[in-house]
Amino acid sequence: MMTNRIIRFPEVCQILGGVSRQTVYDMIKRGDFPPSFKISPGGRAVGWLESDIKSYLSQQKESRS
Repeated sequence: MMTNRIIRFPEVCQILGGVSRQTVYDMIKRGDFPPSFKISPGGRAVGWLESDIKSYLSQQKESRS
């Protein structure tokens, strides 16, 4: 079941196997990973929808097959 829970950077890094923040930034820049969004207008905090991360991981798994 996919949810629309917002997940923050530390959890994203953990879900991706412990990659660094810089690796996530590089993946976004290359277009290989869904971009983050600001959680509050004018704020600095960013996050991802859990459903976007799960979809990304599903696509990665399918592309390996």
